[in-house]
Amino acid sequence: MEQSISLVEYGSRRVIITITAVVCALLEIVDTTIVNVAITDMKGNLGVTTSQIGWVITAYAIGNVIVVPMTSWLSQQFGRRNYFAASIMLFTLCSFLCGNATGLNELILFRFLQGVGGGALLVTSQTIITESFPIEKRGMAQAIYGMGVIIGPTLGPPLGGWIIDNVQGGWPYIFYINIPLGIIATLLTLQFVRSPRYAAKSKAKDIDWLGIALLAIFVGSLQYVLEKGHEEDWFASSTIIILTVVAIFGCFFFIWRELTYRNPIVNLRVLKNGNLRVGTILSFILGFGLYGSTFIIPLYTQANLGWTATQAGLLMVPSALTTAFMMPIIGKLLQSGARHQLLGAIGMFMFFVFCIWGMKILTPDTSDANFFWVLIFRGAAMGLLFIPITTLSLSTLAGKEIGEGAAFTGMMRQLGGSFGIALITTFMAQQTMVHRANLVSNLDVTNPMVQNKIVGLQHVFMQKGISANIALQDAYKAMDFSVTKQAMILSYMDVFFYIGMMFLICVPFVLIVRGNKKSKLNPANLH
Repeated sequence: MEQSISLVEYGSRRVIITITAVVCALLEIVDTTIVNVAITDMKGNLGVTTSQIGWVITAYAIGNVIVVPMTSWLSQQFGRRNYFAASIMLFTLCSFLCGNATGLNELILFRFLQGVGGGALLVTSQTIITESFPIEKRGMAQAIYGMGVIIGPTLGPPLGGWIIDNVQGGWPYIFYINIPLGIIATLLTLQFVRSPRYAAKSKAKDIDWLGIALLAIFVGSLQYVLEKGHEEDWFASSTIIILTVVAIFGCFFFIWRELTYRNPIVNLRVLKNGNLRVGTILSFILGFGLYGSTFIIPLYTQANLGWTATQAGLLMVPSALTTAFMMPIIGKLLQSGARHQLLGAIGMFMFFVFCIWGMKILTPDTSDANFFWVLIFRGAAMGLLFIPITTLSLSTLAGKEIGEGAAFTGMMRQLGGSFGIALITTFMAQQTMVHRANLVSNLDVTNPMVQNKIVGLQHVFMQKGISANIALQDAYKAMDFSVTKQAMILSYMDVFFYIGMMFLICVPFVLIVRGNKKSKLNPANLH
């Protein structure tokens, strides 16, 4: 027996454990996006380039992705409560060190270590919440956890923007706000969280050191390629080529090692579970849509509409609140017997509608009012997606397999986000050039309408005291800028369309997934 005690909690104890776990998940996810709006201030304060300061984001993501698949094994080695508490302490300590960093290298190192601590918070929080609820209330458990996962990426930018704009001392305080919450979470974890009684720990000679090394090489290289590929023009860079090859071979040898070693660091055999296999794929797509849309909407409003970072971040808040409102409703529906597949398929279709709707409202002067109902709809779709997918993934797992399954779905959601942002960035750059070329080819300077537009712009500049010949040059520059801006908007529309089609294609596949015929499993199966 891998567990000899029930971890199901009741009453105020379950409430405290759940709040602690959700706060920890929120801390981790908020920190993935809160730094984005502080990049300019950090760059100026530390005297570095945009490319260099980008490593502050990349280092955190690499630390996250490396540790997530190992969390179940580490929990078994040190005890879940001890490991969870140590991860909170590492995250909190590194938050303090990040705020006090005096140079770029220090900041990157501490952000990497913060990511190592944070990755454990995300997956272990999900496992703790799942096992604290009886089997028939797992849908509600995932609803509560999902609030943190879905709301976190949205809270980061407006919170970071507010701190940068209003708190004296600037960017270090985006890290300092973690400290009091981290201390409280540590104390509550040590007091209330219990560890399952796992089988005997691995001896030092049995630890899969090679598996750990291959995992770090594989996901570290892959994350670097995804984060820096567009910036370094992908395969025009020898570094990207080398790390892509390293990631491919690292992946191959890691899978081989984990399937042949008697005590693997990551139990890939748990993927024999059909529901978990489907869940990991759907989690990847969910991460693609969640982080991709959270990335392109603020980018569009800032790059094309001239909004501030705080304004762009606040735009996403109604969507996050809608998701939070939907979570307990979806949890109740699942608890009352609603099919995971049906709710998930509805969520997929709603996200498709959101993308097509979003594509239609994009113009050079879209107002915040145009975004409101579109983003409310997105929030509802996310609520319908997250809980059914997560619950379906873990519904037929028991004991330590829950932690292993949560690690897979968490890693795939994070990688989906990384893939999404990398692909979107590259795709938009290419499509902008394609649309610009098409627009320019159709822009006939001999056309009377075009000539009238140029003359009108020239007169506008001449009214500002500019000579006729300079005003004519400025008119052509303004026309060129207008064409480029329109090309960028068309590329955003393309992104919305293709993401929407990806979700629409998934609808029939979600519906044909075999349901869990043992939805009312005996809680003894968790022991």
